[in-house]
Amino acid sequence: MEILNNNFRKIKIAIIGCGRISKKHVMAILSEYKRCELVAICDNNKEKIEDIYNFYKSESKEKSIFYKDLKKYSEYEELINAKRNKQLDIDLIVLATPSGLHPKQTTIAAKSGINVCTEKPMAINQEDAEEMIRTCKKADVRLFVVKQNRLNPTLQILKKKVEEKDFGNIGIVDINVFWQRPQTYYDQDKWRGTKEFDGGALLNQASHYVDLLEWIIGPLEGLFATVSTISRNIEVEDTAVLQLKWKDGTLGSMSVTMITYPKNIEGSITIIGDKGSAKVGGIAVNEFEFAYFKNDHGKKKLEEYNYKTDSTYGHKSYYQNMIDSLLKNKKPICDGESGLSSIKIINAAYKSSRENKFIKLI
Repeated sequence: MEILNNNFRKIKIAIIGCGRISKKHVMAILSEYKRCELVAICDNNKEKIEDIYNFYKSESKEKSIFYKDLKKYSEYEELINAKRNKQLDIDLIVLATPSGLHPKQTTIAAKSGINVCTEKPMAINQEDAEEMIRTCKKADVRLFVVKQNRLNPTLQILKKKVEEKDFGNIGIVDINVFWQRPQTYYDQDKWRGTKEFDGGALLNQASHYVDLLEWIIGPLEGLFATVSTISRNIEVEDTAVLQLKWKDGTLGSMSVTMITYPKNIEGSITIIGDKGSAKVGGIAVNEFEFAYFKNDHGKKKLEEYNYKTDSTYGHKSYYQNMIDSLLKNKKPICDGESGLSSIKIINAAYKSSRENKFIKLI
C-alpha cells in the first residue's frame, strides 16, 4: 500500500456531504493545514454547498491560513470523473453523507484509487460493511472510520486500566446514553430516521458508545436486546436496552434513548471490578466521575485526565491520527476492520429484538 511520504506535498481531501457534521471536518482539516488541504466539496443541495464553502473561507481567513478556491460538485460521479480524468487531484474522500450511501460511495472511490474516511456508522448492515473492507483491500486503498472517542484521554486511560488488569475481575459494565433528539431533528431531512439511509438510536447516535463495548472490554459472547419507537415519528428505534455477556464472563447492560427531557443528560461508561471501579461521564465521556483502585501505587490521579469541552465531537485529534497513518504509516485508531465491531453488535441487537432471543456473536 502506497504511503504518501512527500514532506512537500499536502494530502488533498474532498468532503462528500455538506450537512451539519461537515463543518467539524472542515475545522479538523484546517487544524492540520500544514499536512493536508481541502480541495473539493460535493452535495446535491446547492445551499449547503455554499454554506460550507463560505464557512471554509471565513474560518481560513480568521486563522490566517492561505487557502485555494474550492471546487464544487453537485454530483458525486462528476467529482469522481474529474479525478479519473486528472482534472482533480484527490488522495482522500471524506463521506459525511447518509450512512446508507456509504457502501456504494466507498466502492466507487476505492475503484478510483482514492482512500476513504467514512463518518459513523460505516454502513447500515454488516454485509455492506464487510464488502467495503474487501473492496478497499482489493483496491489497495485505506478505509478509515470516524471513531474519535477512542482518542479521548479519559477513555485511553480506562482502556489501559482494563488491559493492565487494574480492575481485577470485571463483574459489570454499564453504558448509558440519555440524549435528546426532538422530532424537528428528524424532520430536517427526508433520510433521517429511515431504515435505508440512517438507522436508529443505536446505529446512529449511540454507535460511538457501542464501539466501546469491545474496544475497551474485549470480545462479546452475545446479547439480548429490545428496541422500541416510543416518542418519535420515525421508521427506526428511539430507545433501546441491551443485556450483554462478554467472552470472559463479564456481564453488562446498555441503555439508550433519544427522548430524554429536556436535553442530553448523560453519556457514560461504568466498569465495576473486584479490584477497581470507575465511571467516565461528562458531555463527551471526558470526565471521571469516580475512580477507585486497590493497586494505585501513587500513580497520577485519574481526575487529572479530565478535560473541558463544549462539544461531543473530537475530529481534530482523529484527523491528526489519520494524517499520521497516511504519511507515516502509523496504525490508525479505527480502520474498516476495527469499525466493523459496532455494526456487528448493533445488527445482532436488532436480530435479538425481532426474534426475542439471545444472539451469540462468537
